[in-house]
Amino acid sequence: MLNLPCEIIALTTAFAPYFSEPVWQQAQVLLIGAILVPGRRTVASALRVMGLGNDEHFQNYHRVLNRATWSSRKVAQALFVLLLCTFTSTPLTGPIVLGVDETLERRRGAKIAAKGVYRDATRSSHSFFVKATGLRWVVVMLLVPIPWAKRVWALPFFTVLAPSERYHQERGLRHKKVTDWARQMILQVRRWLPQRSLVVVADGGYSVLR
Repeated sequence: MLNLPCEIIALTTAFAPYFSEPVWQQAQVLLIGAILVPGRRTVASALRVMGLGNDEHFQNYHRVLNRATWSSRKVAQALFVLLLCTFTSTPLTGPIVLGVDETLERRRGAKIAAKGVYRDATRSSHSFFVKATGLRWVVVMLLVPIPWAKRVWALPFFTVLAPSERYHQERGLRHKKVTDWARQMILQVRRWLPQRSLVVVADGGYSVLR
């Protein structure tokens, strides 16, 4: 059982109903470990920083992400509401500004089936194209001004994996474009908050009529 500060407990309580009690205890360990660990935030590194590197039941923490039954969509909704209440002056009224973009998680390995080869936006320029292998995620973010930072921050709360066209062809599946994923994600946010005005900001890659 973790002995967490009251401030952390107050923030994480919103997510507890979406997990069973055993899985919730393990999920909290991974959450705190991911916050504390330097470098790559893997399950193994999170356990090490929490003093559980030699835990004989370490596989149970991996199962939180690959076997345990919980809804990432409901957790995303809870995180979205929590961000609205924390970072907006009028969490119940007024327009909500959202950002949509992709991010590339650089991953290799035979067991990572959904990986593909994509343009590396952080290393490429208009005249220089760099490719990277990994997982492509479409991310919806809440855009809010942070007074002490004197700038707008993009706070991600909803992500989906967008595999490559080749991945779907090899498995006989219908390919869904990044713009289709983004459209469905925005529709999901609309269902969460049907009465609020949504302002969606994205780059030219999302400028399609549909």
